Amino acid sequence: MSSATAPAPRSRTKSEFVDSTDLLGDPVALRARAQQDGYLFFRQRLPKDEVLAMRAEMLAIVEKYGWRQKGQDALGGLIDYDAINSISEEQMHRTDVGVTADAYHDVQKLERFHRLPHHPRLLEIYRALFGREVLVHPRHIARMITPHTCMVPTPPHQDFPYIQGSTQTWTCWFPVGDCARSEGGLTVLRGSHVHGYLPVQPAKGAGGFAVPLCPTETDWVEGDYRTGDVLTFPSHTIHKALRSQFKDRIRLSMDVRYQAADELVDHSSLNPHCTLKWDEIYANWQSDELKYYWKKMPLKMSPWDDGYLKAARRIC
Repeated sequence: MSSATAPAPRSRTKSEFVDSTDLLGDPVALRARAQQDGYLFFRQRLPKDEVLAMRAEMLAIVEKYGWRQKGQDALGGLIDYDAINSISEEQMHRTDVGVTADAYHDVQKLERFHRLPHHPRLLEIYRALFGREVLVHPRHIARMITPHTCMVPTPPHQDFPYIQGSTQTWTCWFPVGDCARSEGGLTVLRGSHVHGYLPVQPAKGAGGFAVPLCPTETDWVEGDYRTGDVLTFPSHTIHKALRSQFKDRIRLSMDVRYQAADELVDHSSLNPHCTLKWDEIYANWQSDELKYYWKKMPLKMSPWDDGYLKAARRIC
């Protein structure tokens, strides 16, 4: 038997998010931090009452389908484990967001769900970053991560292969309610954006692909999110979801994307994140203000490239 000792397991570095709120008045410094870290974090950026109003509407839909535990107030996210797991894996995988397609369609029809991404306190971030007119992608995503046995945390990935268009499209991720890291919040690999697009391989979890990580890539940044906190990063930053430690609750969050309006955008980013048509989504809205707003902008469209989501080997 060899006397050589096995190498010690590689540790995972954990850093806390750095709040960039104080840089909003200094766009040069804000852009420098974004370029260095590949993410920006803002504590309590969105008004708590508006986020909680969104939470109540989303949970009312969860309640409608019989998945919430009884006896909670409108903001309680405790889930009936047996009820959610009575849904087949096939039904759950139609959306990969944590609930069935019917429930997800109900969320997509909520006017507040499409209005919140246009909040002035979010637009202020991207106007400072881009220095010109901002396009809010109308394709918003809700993540409603339930304790269904088929749910797998989103693997390490970049957003660019899924949205394409401008490489300077930024994802804005925020929890709809408090979200401790033990509940499965989002974490980013600091500085990973500098490598540009990276090859992918098939993986379980939302999206179906992951970026294979090199041994040196361990500088993950994470934290406990409070209602109103906002995390944002460009489309080449590697990020993933932490695993929830609970089997009795739902994790609600939103993915929203922003870019400079004069840069390339793929047509898919202008479609709903579901099989509904915009007219179906708009059917019961009280206001016409945000209906088809992007059609008033002189956008430059780019072709879709299937090659980005073909499995390839990454050389470290």
